[in-house]
Amino acid sequence: MVSKKVVIKNPTGLHLRPAGILCKEAMNFKCSINFRFKNTTANAKSVLSVLGACVKSGDEIEFLCDGPDEEKALAAMIKAVEEGLGE
Repeated sequence: MVSKKVVIKNPTGLHLRPAGILCKEAMNFKCSINFRFKNTTANAKSVLSVLGACVKSGDEIEFLCDGPDEEKALAAMIKAVEEGLGE
């Protein structure tokens, strides 16, 4: 398992559009991809789970990837967030 923290830069946080982009990116990998925010763990492959975490702009989340392609998945998730998730 690998993990890394990243700060959400989107001005509106993880609302529907960026949550969809995050999930679409996560679906490209076989490993499990979750993130921790406060006391919540969300499945990055589920739009409802991502939306349910209520992540706002400036919040720090920690991605947790576990499986055969975990290193590539973690790098891709961090890159997607740092690039603004389409915004």
